Amino acid sequence: MGHIERGGNPVSPRKDDEMKHELEGYLRSGQHTHVEEANDPEPAADDDIRVGTSGPVPPPGEERDRARARTEAESLRLELARHMDRTAFPADRAAVVRALEEHHAPDPVVEAARDLPKGGTYRNADEIVKALGRPGGG
Repeated sequence: MGHIERGGNPVSPRKDDEMKHELEGYLRSGQHTHVEEANDPEPAADDDIRVGTSGPVPPPGEERDRARARTEAESLRLELARHMDRTAFPADRAAVVRALEEHHAPDPVVEAARDLPKGGTYRNADEIVKALGRPGGG
């Protein structure tokens, strides 16, 4: 009968020590200690074009404030459209608030609807945004 090694390891002793070191580092830090170069993302260079979801950021001042207001108005319009069925229109302020609450719209959207002028009737989300004096409604 042949000789059988118990607990034999096909990995060389030197490689085994490297693996132990990596495992210890991983257990201590919770992260991998060995990163293959191919998977290591190259840091961005200063002259790289940065791709953003909202385009270039205008310099501080009125232009940036207008851009921010347009973005907020568009977000409000999207939230209104998402949380109000077309069948809810035409709607006055109370109907808008009620529809938003029934559809569990975010609190800031419901609060904005509470700021609508009394007595107005709105045919769509754009008219609500416009009535709130936000740019982009129309």
